[in-house]
Amino acid sequence: MPDNAGFITRYARRLCISLSLLPLLAACTVETSPGHGGGPSPRPPAACTMEYAPVCGERGARRQTFPNACEARSRGFDIAHRGQCRSEPDVRACTREYAPVCGERGGRRQTFSNACEARSDGFRIVARGECRRQPPPRPDRPGRPERPDREPERMCTMEYAPVCAERDGRMRTFPNACSAGNDGFRVVRPGECRR
Repeated sequence: MPDNAGFITRYARRLCISLSLLPLLAACTVETSPGHGGGPSPRPPAACTMEYAPVCGERGARRQTFPNACEARSRGFDIAHRGQCRSEPDVRACTREYAPVCGERGGRRQTFSNACEARSDGFRIVARGECRRQPPPRPDRPGRPERPDREPERMCTMEYAPVCAERDGRMRTFPNACSAGNDGFRVVRPGECRR
């Protein structure tokens, strides 16, 4: 007579192992997203494995990298592609149009040739036209009054036509007359200052 008890014990052991692995194997299934226009998305599984097989998930216009497809779906994301999400560079080509604006970033104001250039440098547009020079918070030297007669800062070209300029007895060479005027200097003569 064959040993039925041993056969049944082995069969029962295999059945128990198979049944205990079934939930784990069910969580490991990989499904592909039906894409846009498909039917309703499949219901996400209740538990995900710790498997690392990164996917890029997409929900509306938002993209996010997840460790695996199960994690992405459990958070309501469709699978865009395998691997990590790649950020698309924000390439912005600005025109050379001259429509000056005043931009501000971190309390600092700067004049830009157009709004596109200001935004691409991370500045917020605060006014159309060139920035007006704001009076300094205190005089240049103690006991000396502020100078309200100073002209507002202008946008200067990069032209190199050196000039010698003077302010308060101090001489300094500037790349051009516009730059000298922006720093509050008066042009004395063309060319570099002699020492």
